[in-house]
Amino acid sequence: MCIVTFQWLSYRRFAYHVVLGCALFTASLAVAGAQRGAPTARGDGANWSMFRGNPRLTGMAHAPLSKPLKVQWKSEIGEAITSSAAIVDGVVYVGGDNAYLYALSLDGGSVKWKYQAKEMIRSSPTVIDGMVLFGDDDGMFHAVDTSTGKGRWTFQTAGEIISSANPRGDRVVFGSYDGFVYCLSLRAGKLLWKYETQGRVHGTPGIADDHVFVSGCDQYLRVLRLSDGNQVSNVPMGAVSGASPAIRGSTVFVGTYGSHVLAIDWKASKVVWDFTDPDRDFPIMSSVAITDRSVIVGSRDKRLRSLNAENGKMVWTFVTKGRIDGSPVVVDDRVFVGAADGVLYEIDLQTGKEVWRFEAGGAISASPAIAAGRLVIGTEGGVLYCFGSG
Repeated sequence: MCIVTFQWLSYRRFAYHVVLGCALFTASLAVAGAQRGAPTARGDGANWSMFRGNPRLTGMAHAPLSKPLKVQWKSEIGEAITSSAAIVDGVVYVGGDNAYLYALSLDGGSVKWKYQAKEMIRSSPTVIDGMVLFGDDDGMFHAVDTSTGKGRWTFQTAGEIISSANPRGDRVVFGSYDGFVYCLSLRAGKLLWKYETQGRVHGTPGIADDHVFVSGCDQYLRVLRLSDGNQVSNVPMGAVSGASPAIRGSTVFVGTYGSHVLAIDWKASKVVWDFTDPDRDFPIMSSVAITDRSVIVGSRDKRLRSLNAENGKMVWTFVTKGRIDGSPVVVDDRVFVGAADGVLYEIDLQTGKEVWRFEAGGAISASPAIAAGRLVIGTEGGVLYCFGSG
């Protein structure tokens, strides 16, 4: 276990970088040992290769998890961990505020290698084609060899990169706080196209077929062609969004900092339904998880909500003791989510009742990564936990 002195990432600091930064900008204007020749991000039960588990960013896991979960190991790897890990071929990849990207063994948590970026890493790593892809707060996008931990190539942007990478074919797409969505060649990191929004891009762009979906601080859902970056649709969201969109068919689900959850038909360029809570504000920084019937959303009013995916009506609400900035993940009939109260919760998908909880100690703003019968999540106190069967 590698133990490093850490500092807490405060709520104010997080809010400044994510929410206030968005508002000011708007106002002023994973595969370790992957086989070559098959460069697609894998979201099967053995691997969780990117943020939200798959290119459509649905937050659906395919690995079975035992009941109840037990801690397999924990590693104090550095400063705050605010992003999701990636799990591929028995290796866990995660970045932290100490500017290091770590590769750890899924069995035992021993550090295989670490790679130093220039600034803190709040972008969740993506693992594909023998590379780990991620951005840092210096605006640098990195491609690192999964076997050696050595850098393959880098690409510089003009703003912090909180957005995670989404690859498809020979391309990789991500957003930056400089307001651009970038598309690079996967092999060499060469710029293929970039699209300028009118606000910072915090969330990860979703990909479905030949389309890229971006929800950003310019208060629009934008749909771009992956082939050339040209816009094919845009829909006003009414508020800034730091969340990543989740895609199912022609419908995109996304939450905003203005306390709205939207279902958007991107082909018709219209809002299908718009959920708000008449009794309270619930600013959303986390990405929703979607199933065929449910939209699961966490918010800063300390609540996890389940909405009917067809009409947006609320099905149930679960109350925590801390804000929810980490995105929930669905596994079969269970929902897993962490909160700022330092608790990892397991909630019944159908009833909204608590099934299990774990007191992690430090606030949790990262999202769970679930693969190979394990759940991995980090805390703002710098501790990485791995859960599995007893």
